[in-house]
Amino acid sequence: MSKKSVVSEAQEIQLAIELIHLGARLQLLETEVSLSRERLLKLYKELKGVSPPKGMLPFSTDWFLTWQPNIHSSLFINIHKFLTDHAGATGIEAVMKAYKLYLEQMPPEPGVEPLLSLTRAWTLVRFFQSKMLAMAPCDKCQGKFVVDCLDLNHAYQCGLCNMPSRAGKTKKVKDAKDAKDASDAKDAHDAAAALHGA
Repeated sequence: MSKKSVVSEAQEIQLAIELIHLGARLQLLETEVSLSRERLLKLYKELKGVSPPKGMLPFSTDWFLTWQPNIHSSLFINIHKFLTDHAGATGIEAVMKAYKLYLEQMPPEPGVEPLLSLTRAWTLVRFFQSKMLAMAPCDKCQGKFVVDCLDLNHAYQCGLCNMPSRAGKTKKVKDAKDAKDASDAKDAHDAAAALHGA
């Protein structure tokens, strides 16, 4: 084996390790890394302690167009575009660099998966390359957001300037509100009991 091929194999292993640490699925690894499937499976199990998740990769653009994912996807793709246009980044390196910068801006809660996974970010770039998605400026804030190429995007307003009525009504927010309501009700009950006892 030549010195050059040893170096390139070491680089491929390093790339695979970094991608796995960032949360890459096996299909992404097989596309971007030239190591065998068996080698990637072994590496994944060594690093994660479990087998990689099964199932297909996202194949629909719909997820990227829903309210919260659209904001995260738009942030990521703007960073990616800047790196490819101005920093000479290309390919999987550009995706990884953009994803790390995205995580710096939108760090997930401890123990919680990022809303935009590396695999979704990688898929998003592929959707842009195949002209299934594009960016359009918001009429109000002028920020650029992910849109469907087939939609009429004239006078487009982003999800931040034109929030849907159910925005932010996540289970976590609902649970927190329910807990606060229960606590307020208990306080009111205790206060009423104290008044009656006085």
